[in-house]
Amino acid sequence: MHRGNARLLLLALPALVVFAAFWLLPMARLVQVGASGPRGIAAYAAVVTDSNYFASLVSTVAVSFAVTIATLVVSAIAGLFLERNVFPGRGILVAMLTFPLAFPGVVVGFMVIMLAGRQGLIGSVTDALFGYPVVFAYSMAGLFVGYLYFSIPRVILTVMAAVGKLDPALEEAARSLGATPWQVVRDVVIPGLRPALIASGAICFATSMGAFGTAFTLATNINVLPITIYTEFTNYANFSLAAALSLVLGLITWAALAFARSLAGSTVAAAA
Repeated sequence: MHRGNARLLLLALPALVVFAAFWLLPMARLVQVGASGPRGIAAYAAVVTDSNYFASLVSTVAVSFAVTIATLVVSAIAGLFLERNVFPGRGILVAMLTFPLAFPGVVVGFMVIMLAGRQGLIGSVTDALFGYPVVFAYSMAGLFVGYLYFSIPRVILTVMAAVGKLDPALEEAARSLGATPWQVVRDVVIPGLRPALIASGAICFATSMGAFGTAFTLATNINVLPITIYTEFTNYANFSLAAALSLVLGLITWAALAFARSLAGSTVAAAA
C-alpha cells in the first residue's frame, strides 16, 4: 500500500509542480501585493467603496450579462437549425460562423472599427442616407458587438453538439400528444439543451468579464474593469490596487462559473 501511494505521488508530482508554479504562487503573490499599498487590505473593497471602480465593475458585469443572453439566443436558434437541416453549403456556413475563433481580441476590435467606426461601413451608409454618420464602435455598444462576435462561435459549436444528442423520439411523442411546435421547443428541446446552454453561457460570461484585447482596441468611451486595471498598472504604477482589482475580477468570474456548475453539473468544466 505504501509503495502504491508513493507511485501515485510520483505520477502526480509534475501536475503539482505546475499547479504551484503557475497558479498557487502567482495567486499568493497577487494577494500579497494587493494588500501592500497605502489602502492595505481595504484595497480589496475599493471596487465597491470607490464610485469610479464600482461603475467600472457594474459596466463589466452588465455588458457581459447582455452579451451572454444575446449569444445564447442567437446561438441556440442557429445551432438548432444547422444541426437539424442539411443543405448545400452547410459545411462552409458552419466554418464561416466559427472562423472568428481564430481571431485575437485586437483583430475583433479593429473589425468593429471598420464596421461602426468613424470611417466604417455603417457610418458611410448613414452619412449618405441621413446626412450624418452613426458611430458607436468606441462605446459600450461597440464593445457589445465585439464580444458578441467572438462569443457566438463558441456557443454554436456547443449547442450543435448538444442538439445532436437529443432524442427525436421525445419530440415526436410530444407532437403526437398534440403539442404545438412552440410547446415542443419549450417543453422538450430547451430542457434537453439546458445543461449545454448553462455551461456555454457561463464560459461566455467569464470570457467577456476578462476580455482585454477588444476593449483595449475600442477603449475611447469604454469603462470596464480590465481597462481600469490596465490603467492603474501602466499610467499610475498603482500595483497594489491593480492586483486587488484583478483578484476581485477573478473571484466574481469564478463565482459565476461555480454557480453555473451547480446548475449544470460537470458540463461547465467540460465546456471550459
